Amino acid sequence: MQFPDLIRLSLRTLSSHRMRTILTTLGLIIGIASVVLLTAMGKGIHQFVLKEFTQFGTNLIAIFPGKTTTFGMSGATISTVRPLTQDDAVSLQKLDQVISAVPLVQGNARIEAGHKQRRANVFGVSAGVPEVWQIKVQQGRFLPDDNVNNPRAFAVLGSKLRAELFPNSNPLGQRVRIGADRFRVIGVMESKGQMLGFDLDDSIYIPAAKSLEMFDRNGVMEIDLLYKPSLSSNEVETAVRRLLIARHGREDFTIITQDQMLSSLDDILNVLTFAVAALGGISLLVGSVGIMTIMTIAVSERISEIGLLRAIGAEQKTIFQLFLLEALTLSTIGGCTGILLGGCCVIMLQLLLPELPLQLAWGYILFAFLLSLVIGMISGVFPAIKAAQWQPLEALRTE
Repeated sequence: MQFPDLIRLSLRTLSSHRMRTILTTLGLIIGIASVVLLTAMGKGIHQFVLKEFTQFGTNLIAIFPGKTTTFGMSGATISTVRPLTQDDAVSLQKLDQVISAVPLVQGNARIEAGHKQRRANVFGVSAGVPEVWQIKVQQGRFLPDDNVNNPRAFAVLGSKLRAELFPNSNPLGQRVRIGADRFRVIGVMESKGQMLGFDLDDSIYIPAAKSLEMFDRNGVMEIDLLYKPSLSSNEVETAVRRLLIARHGREDFTIITQDQMLSSLDDILNVLTFAVAALGGISLLVGSVGIMTIMTIAVSERISEIGLLRAIGAEQKTIFQLFLLEALTLSTIGGCTGILLGGCCVIMLQLLLPELPLQLAWGYILFAFLLSLVIGMISGVFPAIKAAQWQPLEALRTE
């Protein structure tokens, strides 16, 4: 029997038992669709988080107080003998490799403007924020480059905070109270969105020295550096470390480059994507059990057919190939249908929930499809061997 004849015979057999074929492939269809949907979520979250971290640019370096081997974040600083200060930021900005340096102190306080009040994030920063964080001023101007230790009481509003406190009036020149201190509004920032839970639009920017007094701190939480794009992060990191060791006497700080942060995040998010793909893969294993079960039953139901094929000259190899080809056809149909179903689910979710980050992970989809073929092959081997072992006379006696 030629191979095209085997294909036609296997397809005719599957089409004559439509319900059994559908139920057999259902497990694989659900498994493949689950892999497509879950990995699309994992890949979407992956890209979303990386985009969040790169929205401030890629040639950035963050310096945190305290020596640690893992990267930290604002608000999670470690107490040290000598904290990072604004003078450290001024010294760092004088390096040839550095374009601008921004000290950061972050807190939360009640903001009052007339009869309106609202709690919001308070960022104590310097004049370099628009350049370093890549945030544009929508109205007015940003904080001036005052003396770092004795700045004027100016404030710049985020776009959402401006809409809440001054919905129908021009905020420029108005006075706001932050805690017990009063500040004059000199600018409003463009909308920037959220960054890992921090709503940058629902924030107010004041000089770092004022925020140190407000939150009773003796050092800044971090210093962000913008360095020249033509330089490597390792080169800038070496220069920063040398300068701070000279100022502090020892390495009591942690330097995190954008490359290190993105690499760590990428590793974590890849594990997350693999984990959700593995969850979908469980359904594939269930589908393999279904194929093996149905093929085993098919062998017992078609013993007389096997005997007839052997009687007219079909070899054991031909019987083996026939049943194995049926299993592979089932897995191929299940895999293709599962990919189509999963892709439709992703498209529907994108239409219904446009804010949900989804992106098809074609590498995982291809791997899942190939895995479905392997599952079909393995699941069909044992029933095919059993079918091929029947002798013609013994098979015909079962009729």
